[in-house]
Amino acid sequence: MSEKDGLRTYRGKRHFDRTSEPSGERAARDEAARTADDDPAFVVQIHDASTMHFDFRLEVDGVLKSWSVPKGPSTDPHDKRLAIPTEDHPMAYRDFEGVIPEGEYGGGTVIVWDQGTYRPTSHDKRNRPVPFGEALEKGHATFDLRGEKLRGRFALTRFHGREEASGGSARKPTWLLVRTGSGGGSGRGTPDPRRARSALSGRTLHQVAEAPDAPRWEPNGGEQK
Repeated sequence: MSEKDGLRTYRGKRHFDRTSEPSGERAARDEAARTADDDPAFVVQIHDASTMHFDFRLEVDGVLKSWSVPKGPSTDPHDKRLAIPTEDHPMAYRDFEGVIPEGEYGGGTVIVWDQGTYRPTSHDKRNRPVPFGEALEKGHATFDLRGEKLRGRFALTRFHGREEASGGSARKPTWLLVRTGSGGGSGRGTPDPRRARSALSGRTLHQVAEAPDAPRWEPNGGEQK
């Protein structure tokens, strides 16, 4: 699937003349400096929309594969976090922090809670490495996160037999995001999202929402920041 096809759903849900979210049109140029040897990126954003949630995103084949995690990723291996797949996002979204206008898809404030790289660790029964996209297709993928707040091995596993409603009548298979192993991380569990601070700006959701320099759409035709 081409990058353009992969982002069709993402673009179809947004009006880029009204939101400062990246369209992904410049993805090829922006990613030209990356090499095959670079570890793929990950980002965790807190999104104060109609419901507060965390968005967990992993770079796979030129896009950010995304899951909505209502309670957020946890550093406690005993916590099994529900993760609901959402549409692929452009790579530029890993730096997005700001206010999505009310009335637009996902309207609300977004901050980058954590960011970094990850290393796929999935293997088959013969202990041979499995490409990460293939591991996801099969419903189980393991990876080491190397973020500012999340570090260590995690797993995403598709949970058969349960689906979650998404955007009305559509239902999507659910996944579980679990910390595996021990060590790493910045404490246990997940922080209070309203008190958590951005890994980019050091601001809370409230501070970003009130900041005059927060990216937002100006209805009078003003420039998007």
